[in-house]
Amino acid sequence: MLVVAGTITLDAAQRPAADAAFERMRTATLQEPGCLAYEAYLDRNDPGRVFIFERWRAQADLDAHFATPHMAEFGAAIASCGVTSMDVKKYAVSSEGSVP
Repeated sequence: MLVVAGTITLDAAQRPAADAAFERMRTATLQEPGCLAYEAYLDRNDPGRVFIFERWRAQADLDAHFATPHMAEFGAAIASCGVTSMDVKKYAVSSEGSVP
């Protein structure tokens, strides 16, 4: 399993547009094969920061995701939201278990 997680910082005035773009992306992405979770959380304290969390079954699924039309649409939409930084990483998970 892969986890994609990180933050995107954008123009706080563009938060409504960013939220709409993330919601369109989320709706389409959750229908993709291999997508186990796809979330974007808007920071309560910083209206210009978005937290990303995704879970994917395999690298091939994530690669296919990056080639979708809705990913291209999302890239264009988020670029118009004044992105100033992006720190998103991919993690390979070898096991999963409950937190005590």
